[in-house]
Amino acid sequence: MNPGLNDIWTYLSASPLLGLTITLLAYQFACLIYTRSRFNPIANPVAISIIILVTILIITGTSYATYFEGAKFVHFLLGPATVALAVPLYLQWEKLKKIALPLLVGLIAGALTAIISATSIAWALGASKTTILSLAPKSLTTPIAMGVSEKIGGFPALTAVLVIVTGIIGAIIARPVLVRLLGIEAQWIGGFAIGTASHGIGTARAFQISEEMGAFSGLAMGLNGLLTPVIMPILLGILARFL
Repeated sequence: MNPGLNDIWTYLSASPLLGLTITLLAYQFACLIYTRSRFNPIANPVAISIIILVTILIITGTSYATYFEGAKFVHFLLGPATVALAVPLYLQWEKLKKIALPLLVGLIAGALTAIISATSIAWALGASKTTILSLAPKSLTTPIAMGVSEKIGGFPALTAVLVIVTGIIGAIIARPVLVRLLGIEAQWIGGFAIGTASHGIGTARAFQISEEMGAFSGLAMGLNGLLTPVIMPILLGILARFL
């Protein structure tokens, strides 16, 4: 980096608002690209934002801790944003009561599939035990996934990366797989599947398709966050006999 620009960056990085500012600017730029691409799922704004931010931090030599001093303000809003998902779900309450049993079955099947498929594939490819355990909670939202990973012997930082990658992939391929490949048109089915597999990033994509899909995706994300930590130790104990 140019010495003059380096001095300016060092001065600006002393302010916690820098992390917040570049995060918002990166996301706005990513959203612009997403809009210009006519909402092509490949141009996922979360993925583009991450690429932009990582590039900036590497070029400027800024540590993640320094960056997060400002970005933590955005991180704090994740809590209220998650709670706000209850509003569109409440509007779907009558439908929810009628399809509670299919949703429960789908939740259990989705949670089990996410854990078994990830750990089995990693084992078949020769991954270490730590990597396998870090993969197990990949379909949970990041804070829960990191906590579960730490409890079962995984590496929380690796789990966080895997969670984000899972969410981005899910947001990109969910719609084509559900509609074009499987022929599923029902918004509540698609939303619940996306939320179970791809947590918050997938839910954000679901809301872009329809409010109904987003509501059921948010429901699945929350329920999976409750179910998976309960069944994870039991399931891993069973899988340990075969892996």
